[in-house]
Amino acid sequence: MLIVEDNADARAMLRMALELLGHTVTDAGDGETGVAQAAAAPPEVAIIDVGLPGLDGYGVAEQIRRQPGGKAVLLVALTGYGLPEDRRRSAEAGFDLHLVKPVEPEQLAEVISRELGEVRA
Repeated sequence: MLIVEDNADARAMLRMALELLGHTVTDAGDGETGVAQAAAAPPEVAIIDVGLPGLDGYGVAEQIRRQPGGKAVLLVALTGYGLPEDRRRSAEAGFDLHLVKPVEPEQLAEVISRELGEVRA
């Protein structure tokens, strides 16, 4: 999994929780680094904060989708924005899931596992 989150504390907490649940996790503190990491080693899942400074989460999703193997990545928007317009915009950018913060790591892992089973089965 790849986590792209600019809040260092939130990023560290989510990474630790997902690792405790048995996932292999890398992380990035900004959009550009996240895109580069996804290009170097395409993740199975990318959890991306939409409200990133600089290259925002929508741009990250769009760039990952254009990379070799990017269409196979499960893209999860993890954001404080939950209006219908926000959900539409995330879908247009290429996100598979749109989750509104706060999300418990166990809930996130469960949703991802279910989605991977449905998407990859």
